[in-house]
Order: sequence, then C-alpha cells, then structure tokens
Amino acid sequence: MTKPVLVIMAAGMGSRYGGLKQIDPVDADGHIIIDFSIYDAIQAGFEEAVFIIKKENQADFEARIGARIRKKIKVTYVYQELALPEGFAVPEGRVKPFGTGHAVLSCKGVIDAPFVVINADDYYGRHAFQVMYDYLTTHQDDEKYRYAMVGYILENTLTENGYVARGVCRTDAEGHLVEITERTRIERVDGRAAYTEDDGASWHILPEGSTVSMNMWGFQKSILKELEERFPVFLRENLEKNPLKCEFFLPMVVGELLAEDKAVVDVLKSEDRWYGVTYKEDKQVVMDAIANMKKQGLYPAKLWD
Repeated sequence: MTKPVLVIMAAGMGSRYGGLKQIDPVDADGHIIIDFSIYDAIQAGFEEAVFIIKKENQADFEARIGARIRKKIKVTYVYQELALPEGFAVPEGRVKPFGTGHAVLSCKGVIDAPFVVINADDYYGRHAFQVMYDYLTTHQDDEKYRYAMVGYILENTLTENGYVARGVCRTDAEGHLVEITERTRIERVDGRAAYTEDDGASWHILPEGSTVSMNMWGFQKSILKELEERFPVFLRENLEKNPLKCEFFLPMVVGELLAEDKAVVDVLKSEDRWYGVTYKEDKQVVMDAIANMKKQGLYPAKLWD
C-alpha cells in the first residue's frame, strides 16, 4: 500500500490574529506550531509533507520551516490561488481564498496516495497522528469511500480569548460520523460552550463533551475527484449570493457524501488538548504548553538536530 501523505493547509493569513501566524515561533528555539505536528507525524510514520500555501509566501515558509525539515521528510508546495474552473470568474474585490475544500483540491495532480489533512496553526497531539496513520495504512475504499477524522472533546478546543469555528459532530453507536454541522462562532457563555448565528443576540448551549472536528481528516485519493466535481456546483449556488465571502468547506463536502451514502467516516477519538493561536493572546498559552511538554520529555529541546 502507498504510504500516506501529510497535507498542511497554510494558505490563510489569519485575519483575526494579524500577520502570518503560521511562522510565528512558539518557543525559545524558534519552532513554530507546525514543527511539532510534523515531528509527531514523522514519529507516526509519515514520510512526505505537502504544504498548501499562497505562492507569495513560499520563500517565508521555505526559510522558516521547509529548509529545516527536508532532511527528515520530503517537502512539496502547492498553491491555493484565486483561480476558478472554466465558466466562472473571481468576483471583483474578492481576496479571500475559497475555503478548505478548495485548498485540498489544489493538491490534485500532486497527491496519488491516502492523505491526512491538518491546519498549519493547530496543535493536534501525538496520538492523533498515530491513529490516523494506522487507519490510512489499514483501510481503503471498497463499495464506499473509507475516510476518517480525529474527533476532539469540545471543551478541550476552546480559547479564553474569543470565539472559534468548529465542526460539531454526531456519531452512531459504531463511532461513524453521521452528521457534521459547521458552527462558525463558538465560545464560553456563563461557563458553558455555546454557539450563536446572529452575532450574539441569541446563544444555543452545546452538550458537554460534544465531539468536534479540528479539520484533521484522513482521506483516500477519491476525495479529490469528488471535490473537483462538487466545486462548480457550489459556485453556481453560492457565488452570486455571497461573492466576497462564500467558502467551499471540506466538512460540507464530507456531509454531502454521508447524506448520499457514498462514504463511511470513522471518528477516531482524541482526549488530547488542542492548542492553537487564533488570537494574539493565545500565544502565551501555547508557549507554556509546549514548554511543559518538553519538560515531560514529549519533545526534545531542538526538534531537527
């Protein structure tokens, strides 16, 4: 079986944080969050990393991360650009990329293997990479697509400094994903996790211990064909309604495949705490957590020496 590939979505500039947060160091040794994910992925068995970036950021990424990790893992860059399929034009004034589904579609023609997709600015934990590698090396499509996602406990994924977007999951008794609902604004309200769809005018409490997606997906290469076929359909339905901000989300496509009974998605549970820098104030929390994990011996002081 072809070895699975690590795909890292890093084309977003982090509008809420300001600046290219993916290459902002989180320890005194100059490591960035993605260093730790790549280190964990290598320990799990991954041998190739594909970065989805904006073309103009390649020099930054290569200088800060690519050049350092090449001796440990193969590095490839693909570009998420504001390019649309034939028959569609980028709306005037649109600068925002077209979402995570569009990002992964950028890998078509580059990836010919199962792959795991992660965000560049999220810390997922060692366990997540191991269970995903094990899954991708033991499953393949049969009469249905065989995909997976790592599910986190909602309360382990919140920040004290604002709101987050999460895919809230519903699973069946066998641990298969039944439905995923993208909630774009979740935060703590009176000590409970809640979401709003009207800018805080009303809040809906989420059940304690809910399983959420942090955009860590395991796919067979069949997902690329589905993304390619569904992107124009999405554009026809949404481009005119919301030209500057509509996004083709990966979980949305997975949800469609589930609804059509084309895919089975295994939810691989992780009890690890998520860490990420959504807001500038989050950075110290991440730095403290990394320092603590180094003290516990989970990571060496210098990852790539």
